[in-house]
Amino acid sequence: MASNDSKTSIKSYIFIIFVFLASNVISIYLGFSWQSRRDVQAIPLLGSSGSASPSKFDDSDAHNLLSRLNETEVELQLTRYELSQLREMLKAAEELVHSLTSSNGASFFAKSHEIPDSKLAGEDSGTIISLREAQTLSEELHEYIGEKELPLGWSPALGSSTMVSPIGHSCERVVEDLLNYMDYKVGGPCPDDQRFAQSLMLHGCEPLPRRRCFAKAPESYKEPYPRPESMWTMPEDESILWTPYTCKSFECLNDRKNKGVSADCLDCFELDGRESWRWTTQSTGDTDLDYSVDEVLEIKKGTVRIGLDLGGGSGSFAVRMMERNVTIITTSLNLNGPFNNFIALRGVVPLYLSIAQRLPFFDNTLDLVHSMHVLSHWIPTTTLEFILFDIDRVLRPGGIFWLDRFFCIEPQLEETYIPLFHKLGYKKHKWAIAPKLDRGADLRDVYLSALLEKPLSR
Repeated sequence: MASNDSKTSIKSYIFIIFVFLASNVISIYLGFSWQSRRDVQAIPLLGSSGSASPSKFDDSDAHNLLSRLNETEVELQLTRYELSQLREMLKAAEELVHSLTSSNGASFFAKSHEIPDSKLAGEDSGTIISLREAQTLSEELHEYIGEKELPLGWSPALGSSTMVSPIGHSCERVVEDLLNYMDYKVGGPCPDDQRFAQSLMLHGCEPLPRRRCFAKAPESYKEPYPRPESMWTMPEDESILWTPYTCKSFECLNDRKNKGVSADCLDCFELDGRESWRWTTQSTGDTDLDYSVDEVLEIKKGTVRIGLDLGGGSGSFAVRMMERNVTIITTSLNLNGPFNNFIALRGVVPLYLSIAQRLPFFDNTLDLVHSMHVLSHWIPTTTLEFILFDIDRVLRPGGIFWLDRFFCIEPQLEETYIPLFHKLGYKKHKWAIAPKLDRGADLRDVYLSALLEKPLSR
């Protein structure tokens, strides 16, 4: 159990410093204010006798007034000196605060002012430790987050003379885990903590801080197959670091559906199964939910060149597009399976990113954004609206948003989601609604598939 003294955090020391400084400021202010009021009261307004008659004002009054003004000038000079002293004290306080939050100060406070586990866990009156406080417990976290001076000084391009490395604001909610994540030997091997890192991301700690250690790799890694063979050939088990996952082979992953396992994307690693024909069949009518990549590409007649697949599973959509000379980046997490490694081994580009994160692309740049299943009613409505507007941001004018099997409950579709999609003001090339029956017809689940084109101007 930590002692009462150990509960004193860096905030207490900073508070004491600023109380001391504030008392000096108040003393100076009161002293100056009292002297000023005394001087004003002592100066005769009109005439040496204090009479209000302007006819009484003579040379002696002028002499008295000049004397008082001279005294006031002296007082002002003294005040300026005291203010300069105060500035020096403030500067010294800033340097002290900096030293307390520096790596040396961090090591001191980490030893003598440890923050109790109860506070780290948020048990102390509902509060949680701040990232600033966390830096005193982790030198690596301090080194990463701390503002750094640019070696060449002011940069006109950056508009700054310093650089700050970003970290997700919600890291503050999981500081204890963050401290564990940043606990490693600099220059040595990183901990085998992929699952732990992903948990931090899913709790909003995204982006994660960089680390100065070497990521663990498979001991018997095998080179990937060359393209185009890699696109539809199962990679070797030896190319995957299996420690974060329940299954330790692709055979185990593909056998889960035969064992009653409940999980998303159970058949995503079966390249000779449903993945082999996805997005290859032409739609047959207005109620058909599935479109082929060829009919979608025909809408824009060759101007779809680059795009994004949100929550793209094992990367088959990107592979289909690559076969047609279109470059697609696939976002994916590793939800109990090595999705990112699998996508890369097939020869397309994975992006390890949660759906909650802002898309890392510039405005009006992508020709196509595709999303299958990941956008649905499990996402909070306001969050979904932010996502849709972010998709609009990265799509170029005339770009295509391919909403592939969005699902929800039927009343929600009319009341909530269709008005939400209409906010974008996109042109409808295809729009199909059909029942989703895998959980039973009585639940009234429905799918919506749509091909929507961003307007050229607004």
